[in-house]
Amino acid sequence: MTTWMPDPSLGHGPLYARIADQIEQAIAGGMLPAGTKLPPQRNLAFDIGVTIGTIGRAYHLVRERGLVSGEVGRGTYVLDNAELRPAEQADPMTAALAGTRPIKAPPGKLRFDSTAAPDIGQGKSLEKVLIDISREHHADIASYARDFPAHWFEAGSQWLAKGTFRPQPDRIVPTLGAHAGAVAVIAAVTAPGDKIAFENITYSQISRSAGLIGRRTILLRTDDYGLDPDDFERVCAQQHPKLAFLMPTAQNPTVVTLSLERRQAIADIARRYGVWLLEDDLYGAMTGDMTPLLAELAPERTFLVGGLSKSVAAGVRGGWVACPPHFSQRIRIAHKMVSGGMPFLLAELCARLVLSGEAAILRSRSIEEIRAREQMARDIFSGIEFNSHPHVPFLWLKLSEPWFSGTFKHAAFEEGVLVDDEDEFKAGRTDSVFHRVRIGFSSPADRNEVRRGFLTLRRLLDSGRTGYDSFA
Repeated sequence: MTTWMPDPSLGHGPLYARIADQIEQAIAGGMLPAGTKLPPQRNLAFDIGVTIGTIGRAYHLVRERGLVSGEVGRGTYVLDNAELRPAEQADPMTAALAGTRPIKAPPGKLRFDSTAAPDIGQGKSLEKVLIDISREHHADIASYARDFPAHWFEAGSQWLAKGTFRPQPDRIVPTLGAHAGAVAVIAAVTAPGDKIAFENITYSQISRSAGLIGRRTILLRTDDYGLDPDDFERVCAQQHPKLAFLMPTAQNPTVVTLSLERRQAIADIARRYGVWLLEDDLYGAMTGDMTPLLAELAPERTFLVGGLSKSVAAGVRGGWVACPPHFSQRIRIAHKMVSGGMPFLLAELCARLVLSGEAAILRSRSIEEIRAREQMARDIFSGIEFNSHPHVPFLWLKLSEPWFSGTFKHAAFEEGVLVDDEDEFKAGRTDSVFHRVRIGFSSPADRNEVRRGFLTLRRLLDSGRTGYDSFA
């Protein structure tokens, strides 16, 4: 066994990735030659002052890179075929941008790390509409979408409407999905170096995208009821963010819905400090919750994004942004600059799905399937604390002692199930620890697969870490 140890203070990206990179460098430099046994995870964690979950994830990552092998009862050993590792995985920046999910999902695993709309036979509906568009618009689908017809904006106005709120069509921008819309807003109303505020746990791919174009992330404190308005005011006063990204209804991953009182407080604070609000209602639109949107409470400074990926069809990368007055043209140009532009076929497909009522029908059927799967989760995880909503395709599950989030994710991977640990949703470095995992259950092909995955995870939870050997 080697006496070599990594230095957690060196490198870039998440701590576990930095440790994995140093193991890789030591192997490449000959300090860890083929056949070397790596230190037991518990020992190394104690020696360098990190959690065993961090070491477990680092060891898992170097195994994925083809650098080591792990055998129960024997330990983790350096292999002699490091040259077989895919070249693209050598770049730490790539790994950092990808978050904690595998850059390429391994085959044969149950995908509980995705929340795409479930397969309810959407293909037939899409086929018919696509045939009609192809027959009626030969020239348009073969060229750039230079002119945006009025019904594209009307569709966005209809899809983003909620309760008494309905954005005017002239404030709508069709986009390549909600994510592309959010990035377009960030690019349009902030500049490199500007600070953007995110909840300390959220859909972190937006913060990573913002960082990629030179924006800086600052974190907002949350509690069991969502974003803390007092902390939002403190951050606004002290750090002067230009924009805040929020998911007030069915927040990802916590499923928390902000009260009207908190929404009003956030809107007032944003107005007082001149902060733009970027409201993601992708999951909120599925819940039926009628609490007023931030876009209704602060229409002069809120950009509302939504789309079809979670409730209609994930492969239809269609969405819309509802803008404050006089901003739609700026967002439309920014979207074209960051995405390459809106293809006619996709925009026309989305508009027809919405205006014909077919999108609403598909959403209703998707919610029906999600409801059945969520009820299955309630039955199988009975007695375990988790947050969920009958119309939302994921749950936020609390881990019992002695599980860590990363260690449980690794154990589930070994059992053939991909879940998301809490680090996947941290917008930046934070001392907050939740000891939770997000379990998305809409991607498996049918309910039998969902049940199998739930039962596997329940077995792991019941057995504790004694039922899981991490090759220490």
